[in-house]
Amino acid sequence: MRQPKRRVGFRAAAYLFTFVVILYVVVFMNTPYIVYQPGSASEVAPMIHVQNADSSERGTFMMTTVSASYANVALLIASVFNSNAEIVLKEARLGDKTEQEYAAEQVYYMDSSQSFAVQAAYHAANIPYEDVVDYLFVFSVPATGNQEQFKPGDKIVTVEGQTLSGPEALSALLSSKKVGDKVEVVLQREGKEVKEQVTLVEVKDTKTGTSKPGLGVVIGAVQKVKPKAAGKTVSFVSTDVGGPSAGLMFTMEIYNQLTPGDLTKGHRVAGTGTIDPEGTVGAIGGVKHKIVAADREGAEIFFVPVKNYEEAKAKADAIGTSMKLVPVSTLAEALKYMEELPVKP
Repeated sequence: MRQPKRRVGFRAAAYLFTFVVILYVVVFMNTPYIVYQPGSASEVAPMIHVQNADSSERGTFMMTTVSASYANVALLIASVFNSNAEIVLKEARLGDKTEQEYAAEQVYYMDSSQSFAVQAAYHAANIPYEDVVDYLFVFSVPATGNQEQFKPGDKIVTVEGQTLSGPEALSALLSSKKVGDKVEVVLQREGKEVKEQVTLVEVKDTKTGTSKPGLGVVIGAVQKVKPKAAGKTVSFVSTDVGGPSAGLMFTMEIYNQLTPGDLTKGHRVAGTGTIDPEGTVGAIGGVKHKIVAADREGAEIFFVPVKNYEEAKAKADAIGTSMKLVPVSTLAEALKYMEELPVKP
């Protein structure tokens, strides 16, 4: 007996609606989780340009990353069956920041780590240098600020036609103005120059508790390092990676190019760790994912901050890698290890 066409059409529509709902829930609906997995192990030499560099490098220094994805339901399900995946609540990672503010913060940390890496390499290579402010960076725009004119991650190039030597210089420039005045601000946003007419708003001076006119943004200064010796300038190619954890590997590559000889000795060397201008190596997050990434790219040696060694060793043992883990707390220890390493045939 044939079913009425109306009933068949209704059933088909119900199936289609159910399919669309399931597709939305599984693929497009946001969840309150982030999934972390092994990222990449990338050569740092192409990311760095050193004037008059020593180009005798036969091996390679590699930075390692963690892949972080804001999870949909499909990714959460897949992660349950992936021994290298880690599921974390967004709130635990982002705190009170938005996704845009967190991303901007990671860019700032990367830019700062590059500056610190240059300082540490110059210091180790006995090259005198000076440290100056390169630009002001917008971390966030409060609800009481100029949210139409600024976005997290903007770089402030000039204010009223003037380049600024730091947050104090910005305050001094605006001190002669009053709330409600307009100023011209030139920004760099996603590689493009943007001009904005910004109305000054009332902001609190955190030191004195008094009010003053301001742009209505939370900013930080990014430093630029200039060598006092000619022909030793270091610059970086823009990357899509954020965070401070590539500092040690940046420093080792820069040092290798600044000094005679091949520090790699022909080996594939990966690692992680923050760096400060004095060469202190700091702990990082996600080291177990970076161990996997380095192993996949055939790294023979992995430099790891001392405080991350136990976690790194546990993961290295779990995946059965032959990669040599070298715990370090300073740049000097990492350089000494490489200098004493035999040349690879």
